[in-house]
Amino acid sequence: MMNHSYLIKNAHAILTGLSANAARSSATDIRIQDGKIKEIGQLRQQPHEQVVSAKDCVIYPAWVNTHHHLFQSLLKGEPQGLNQSLTAWLASTPYRFRGAFDEETFRVAVRIGLIELLRSGCATVADHHYLYWPKMPFDGAAILFDEAEKLGMRFVLCRGGATLTRGLESELPQALRPEKFDDYMADIERLVHLYHQPDAYAFRKIVMAPTSTLHSTTAQQFRESAKIARQLGIRMHSHLSETVDYLDAAKAKFNMTPVQYCAENDWVGDDVWFAHLVKLLPEEIQILGQTHTGIAHCPQSNARLGSGIADLVTLEKAGMTISIGVDGAASNEAADMLSETHAAWLLQRARKGMLAVPQYEGGQFEGGADAATIEDIVRWGTVGGAKILGLDQVGTIEVGQQADLVLYRLDDPRYFGLHDMAIAPVASGGRAHIQAMFIAGKMVMENDQIPDLDMMELAGQAKDAVKLLQQRSVGMAKIA
Repeated sequence: MMNHSYLIKNAHAILTGLSANAARSSATDIRIQDGKIKEIGQLRQQPHEQVVSAKDCVIYPAWVNTHHHLFQSLLKGEPQGLNQSLTAWLASTPYRFRGAFDEETFRVAVRIGLIELLRSGCATVADHHYLYWPKMPFDGAAILFDEAEKLGMRFVLCRGGATLTRGLESELPQALRPEKFDDYMADIERLVHLYHQPDAYAFRKIVMAPTSTLHSTTAQQFRESAKIARQLGIRMHSHLSETVDYLDAAKAKFNMTPVQYCAENDWVGDDVWFAHLVKLLPEEIQILGQTHTGIAHCPQSNARLGSGIADLVTLEKAGMTISIGVDGAASNEAADMLSETHAAWLLQRARKGMLAVPQYEGGQFEGGADAATIEDIVRWGTVGGAKILGLDQVGTIEVGQQADLVLYRLDDPRYFGLHDMAIAPVASGGRAHIQAMFIAGKMVMENDQIPDLDMMELAGQAKDAVKLLQQRSVGMAKIA
C-alpha cells in the first residue's frame, strides 16, 4: 500500500492549508511515494507510476474533523428534539435513545457517519464517544476503530463518560447510570495500551474526554483526569460554553466562569481543545488564548440548536488554535465537512455583520463580508485540526507531508460560472464529485466511489435500524 506511486497531473488549482501567500500553490502536479508527498510542481511521469488526471479538479488537503458523535448518525431529524434548544434536545433525543443502541445498531450508525464524512473529503475523525455505562454489553471503541480501519481513515477516540448524574442512580435505567471514576480511568489505560499511536502521522489515538466539563465529574476527579492524561501522553477534550447555561451553572456550582473552572483544574493548554465555545467572556478568551487551548467549531449544530456563533477571528487573534467539527447528526442533519465548512464561512461573516455598528459617515456601513476567507476556512478545517490532534505530518499539501488529499471534480452546474474555481468546494456548498482521494498515499476513493461499498444495502440497514431504535425508545426514561 505504502509503496504505490502516483502522479497527480494537471490540477486546475491547489489549496495547501497554509497561511497567507502560501495558501495557494502555482503547481499543477503532485507526486506521491511511500505514502508521502514527494514533489509538487510541473512534473514528468516516472516508470511504474500511476497517473491520476486532475483536469478540471481542485485539490485540497483532506479535512480533519475534530468533534463528532457518530452514534447519532441514526438520529437525524428526530421529531421530539427537532425544534428544541440544547438542554431540552439532550433529554429528547440523545439521552432518550442511548439505551436503545446495541452492537448491531451502533455499528450501522458508525458506518453511516464515517462514510458520509469520507464522501465529503474527510480523512481524520475525532469522535467524542460517550455511550458508556456500567456493564456495557458491547465494546464501542473496538467497533469505531474497526469501521474506520475498513475505510482507511485516521480515527481519534475521545473517550467520553460520566461519573456523576443529575438523577438518582437507583431510579435510572442502566444506560443512564454513571461509571465509577476508577473504572473510567482503567478503561482509558486499556484503550491507550490497545490503540494509541503517539507519533505525528498516527492512524489511531486516544483522548481523555469526559462528556461535560461541569456536570460529568467532580472537581477533584476532573483535575485527576488531567493528571492521568498527561502521564499517559494523551490529549484532552470536552464540551464547553455551548450556551449561556454554562456560565450560570459554573457560577452557581463553583463561583467562577466555565473557563476559570477548567483552568483551576489544569484543563487548559495546547494539549486541550473544547467543542463549541459560543458564549465566552473577554477574560475567558484571554485565558484560552494565553494557554493556546484549541476549539472545535461546530457552526451547523450551534445554529440548529439556536446556541449562537463562536467568534473564531477573535479567538485566533487571542492565540487559540482553530479547528472545525461536525458534531452529532442528531443536531446536524448534514454531518459532513463540506456542509460544515460552507456554514463556517458564511456564519463568521453573518456574526461580524450582526455585531457591526452602522457607520453613517460618508454613507458607509461596516459589515462582515471580510470576516473569514476561503483560505482561512481550509486552514482551520485541515492543518488547524491536525495540530489540535497532534498530527503534525497531516493537514497541509507540502513536500514531506503525509499524502492526505482530495481531488474535487467541478463538473456540476452548481460550480458553472465561478470566476475562481479554487473556492468552489467551500463557497458553493453541496457535495462535489471526488475524482480521487488519498489517505497516507492510499487511494480510498476513485471516481466518487468507495471500493466494495453497496450503498443500497447500507440504506436498507439504516431504515431497519431506525425502526428498531424507535421501538426500543418507547417508554424510556428522560432526564432534564
